[in-house]
Formats: sequence, C-alpha cells, structure tokens
Amino acid sequence: MLMNIVVIGGGAAGASAAVRAKRVNPNANVVLIEATDMVTHGPCGIPYFIEGIVKDKNNLVTYTPEYLEKNRGVKVLVNTRAVDIDVDKKVIVVEKKGSQLETIKFDKLVIATGAKPIIIGGTDRENVIALRHPAEVDKVKIVIDQAKKVAVIGGSYLGIEMAEALTAIGKRVILFEKEPQLMPKSLDPDIAKVIEDEMVSKGIELHLSEPVVELVGNKKVEKIVTTKSEYTVDAVVLAIGVKPNTDLARKAGVKLGVEDAIAVNEYMETSIEGIYAAGDAVEKFHKLLKKKVWIPLATSANKEGQVAGANAAGGRVLKFGGIVGTAVTKFYDLYIARTGLSEREARENNVKYRSTTIKVRTKAHYYPGSAEVVVKMIVDDNDVIVGFQAVGKDIAVACYADIAAVTIDRRMSIEDLFFADLGYMPATAPVWHPLIVAARVLSRGKF
Repeated sequence: MLMNIVVIGGGAAGASAAVRAKRVNPNANVVLIEATDMVTHGPCGIPYFIEGIVKDKNNLVTYTPEYLEKNRGVKVLVNTRAVDIDVDKKVIVVEKKGSQLETIKFDKLVIATGAKPIIIGGTDRENVIALRHPAEVDKVKIVIDQAKKVAVIGGSYLGIEMAEALTAIGKRVILFEKEPQLMPKSLDPDIAKVIEDEMVSKGIELHLSEPVVELVGNKKVEKIVTTKSEYTVDAVVLAIGVKPNTDLARKAGVKLGVEDAIAVNEYMETSIEGIYAAGDAVEKFHKLLKKKVWIPLATSANKEGQVAGANAAGGRVLKFGGIVGTAVTKFYDLYIARTGLSEREARENNVKYRSTTIKVRTKAHYYPGSAEVVVKMIVDDNDVIVGFQAVGKDIAVACYADIAAVTIDRRMSIEDLFFADLGYMPATAPVWHPLIVAARVLSRGKF
C-alpha cells in the first residue's frame, strides 16, 4: 500500500525531512506543506540581504519547489497553511490562498513549523520589523529605506547582525539590551565586552541594562520608552529572540517539553505514534548537561530533519544524539564563536569549573595578516573541556570553535587536546596552536 508522508514546514528541517523520506522510501507519496512561496529558505541570511551583500532574496533559498518536485520527487504545496491536524482520522486541514479549506491524508507526519519571533506590545505598527522569514524581506527593505534612525531591541545574534547591516547602509543605530551585556545567554561578560567595544567604535549607540517598556505612536512607532529614558526613532527592529512555533502541535494534542518546544526522543518521535517533529520547534538533548534544552540552530535542524524523515519512511533507522550548543556570528570583521557551556551555564547547572582567557595570534607573528584574538576555555574538575568562546578579527575564530566542539562532544581532557596533532604552518597558525596554548595554561604547569 502506498505510504503518505506529509511534512509541515518548508525550512531547513522540513525540507530535509521530506527529501530524506523520499530517498529512504522511493515509493512513498511525500508532500511538503509551506505557508509562504519559499522553501529551503535561510533566515540567517536576512541581515546580509538588508546590508546588500546578498543582492537577490531568491538567493536565500537552496532549492525551488519545482526543483524538489522534479529532482527529489517531493510534492510541494506553497502558499498553503496547515491549520489543524485530526490525529484520529490522520488528516491535515490546510488553507490555500483564495481557496476553501482542504484536507490531506497522512500515514506518517513530520511537524517542522520552526520558531517565531518574540514580540512586545505595539509591534503591529507599520515601521516595526520582526525578522524571521526571507519571504518578508521586501517589506522589511521598504521600512528600512525610509528610516534614518533605527532602534534594534535585543543584543543577541540577530541584534548584532542587524546592527552591522543597518550601519553599513548608513543608518543611525541605537541598540537596547535588557541585560548588562550583549549575548547574555551565549557568552561570558569578558568576551562580550570585546564585542561591545567594537560596536561602539562603529558608531552604534549601545544601551545595556535598559529594558524597553513601551513603543509609542499611532500608525507608526515614533518613540521608544525604556526604564531610563525616551528615544525618538524612525523604525524598530525586534531582535528579542524567538520561541518554538508549536501552536499547531499543541492543538493536535502533541506533548510539549522544555520552553513549550515539542517533546521528542532520539528518533524524533513525538508523544503521538506516527507523528515526528524536527527543527526549531523541538527540544534538544544537551550532551553535556544530560537534559533537554531548547537551542534553535540551523545545523541541528537539518540533522533532525534527516532523522525524522528517515524514521518516518523506514522505521527506527537513525538517531539524533544531541547537541553541545555550537554557534558562530560576526560583527563586520569581528568573528564571534562559542560552544559547550559558559561560566554562567556551568554555575546554574552546578558544574565545578575553572577557566582561562588568553590573547593569542592566528598566524606566526612574522607572517602578514596575523590577528590577535581572545580565546576562553572552560574545564570541569576532572580537566575535561566543557566550554569554549572566542572573538577576534579572523575567520579562524570559527575554526577554533569547531575544533573545541569536537573535543567537548568527545569528552576530551586538556591533556588530550594538548597532545592532539593539530596542523601548523606560518600562514595558518602559530607553532603553538591557540587551543593548545589554552590547554597548557589550564594544566597549571603539568605540560
């Protein structure tokens, strides 16, 4: 009998799940439902479209619906919104633009509805932007083009990236963060300070420890009120963060877990048999903390989609082992990376630790183009590496985090890292690799 596999959501996890399901079971009827006209879209690229680095919004997608249908055998329904799931009848109710409600039968279902922006009161005004989907970028561009002074609310990844994009196109930027540092959930204060100083040097008006309490205006926001003062602005970018988009799953009776993300096991199975979930809508297993967390990242979303699609089509053939929380961003040429636990996370989870923060160069001191970067390494009381952060004006920062992510995932000690056979040449690294230097410092003279 022909198996009907339906995937809701055409982003990283959903498209990955659909393609994988068809590959595992070529005879299955695989349908991908997407609310917009874009699938395999990359929200991470939106700031670079605003900045003008990406010239065409269509470049923010990997594959078109037509490509997926012709070359991957996946039927794609764009501009189609799933509005209800009848678990008993195994039917999805969808709404197409300009059409009446229709139903789609499924044998196996993958929910990949992603995340949605956290909003505050007054965000329905014309000049307020809540970034999440590339399909919305044309409207965003119009609002920004008409503004001179733009407020960015939120100092995490998106806030920092948008601050770069806006200043690069000549906008005056004022950024508000309610915590006393940038990227408070990801970085420790000493690393965040490097970013803060760089942003100020680029002309950004930075307001830390200053929560926004009100957006004032009629059709448009004209003024931002904080706990400390009032500020006149022409436009507002909301970068407060995101939350799991699980309204549809909740309505269907699917169990929710951490931060109201969909609860899943290692096979990406939900609490309802035959229904899987993947991507930013689901909770993750943190390998270090040995518990479920919610950290939405595109890399894990793609892998979770692979697992969900494979298992929906072929049974329990793949497992998703979990994450250690690796992430990278940048502000102009200042690269920022982290993986594992920060000191704050270690304290909150009762992990005994010590750390070192050092300044190192990315190449041999005599080789042109060498940059000074700040590297932080955190180890537990058994000398096992549990956290890493780095910031500096060299793309090598991202490479360091990738190496550190593997050491953390494999529970390597600083001695394991110190004796690791990392490569060297003057143009790519000093003879003492920065990570090995950090390990040596933490050894307290042992090696």
